[in-house]
Amino acid sequence: MCPQVKTYLGMQAIFSSPAMEQLVDLVERIAQTNAAVLITGESGSGKELIARAVHHYSLRCSKPWVDVSCAALPEHLVESELFGYEKGAFSGADSPKPGLFELANHGTLFLDEVGELEPRMQVKLLRVLDGVAYYRLGGTRKVTVDVRVVGATNQDLETMVDSGKFRGDLYHRLGQICLRVPPLRERREDIVPLAEHFLRQANPRMAFSSDALRTLEGHSWPGNVSELRNAITKAAVLAKNLEIRGSDLMLMQPRSVSVSGRAIAMPPANLDGMEKSMILRVLAETNGHQQKAAELLGISRRTLSRKLKLYGREAVSQSYAS
Repeated sequence: MCPQVKTYLGMQAIFSSPAMEQLVDLVERIAQTNAAVLITGESGSGKELIARAVHHYSLRCSKPWVDVSCAALPEHLVESELFGYEKGAFSGADSPKPGLFELANHGTLFLDEVGELEPRMQVKLLRVLDGVAYYRLGGTRKVTVDVRVVGATNQDLETMVDSGKFRGDLYHRLGQICLRVPPLRERREDIVPLAEHFLRQANPRMAFSSDALRTLEGHSWPGNVSELRNAITKAAVLAKNLEIRGSDLMLMQPRSVSVSGRAIAMPPANLDGMEKSMILRVLAETNGHQQKAAELLGISRRTLSRKLKLYGREAVSQSYAS
């Protein structure tokens, strides 16, 4: 079966699995509405791709698409970036600047890692989602916008609501329609088409051996599509000939069980534990340099700091000593 190849705002979607076909079909239907959309899924699974698809299929497709990572913005700049500011609002504000909501007027604003917003911004975002006009920072004139908001998160917002870290009313307002992007281990039909696509990008003269294809299909891919892309790029650079073998991929062997004499790869029993182990190992390799570790892991510095707080000081200290 030939994979489907679609392009959403310059980003290619390549899939063969029924799970992704059903998700894209659902996106096409809900995109025609103005409902806010909340996209959930593990890191690297393709949440931004689905957000772009929502805009691509929507009635706003000819209008602006604006995207921002809430985790990448320093806390003291979130308000001014989202809602803009007037001249003289703070030191360095030499001229007025429209916020991202204004730039996305009549179009779509994609808020990636929306779970990182601090409580005060959650309140203001909720009001704007409810159609309430707002002021630019330091402004005296209210601004009204017509924006479809698409949020994405790899966090469990329901748990965050229960613990008081995320507003329940904002969660329900953002999640008028919820879409879950399945992890790569739940759509194994997509692994080889994606790998071949990444290999063409890295070196179109190269190909996979049958051993490499088996290795790719048997891996659990805890880092999802991002991990797959990195693995293929690295293998294309390090392979000694134009055929990539399984050993060139340098992947950790997955656990497996035998079913009717056939080995079936199993996903990690504890993904949180694997994530913690990976983060601490990379942190140790960078001698505790959090910015370098975050870049290697493909996450923001704020996300890394939040996870390290969860792990506790003792776990982090042990990682440096290992």
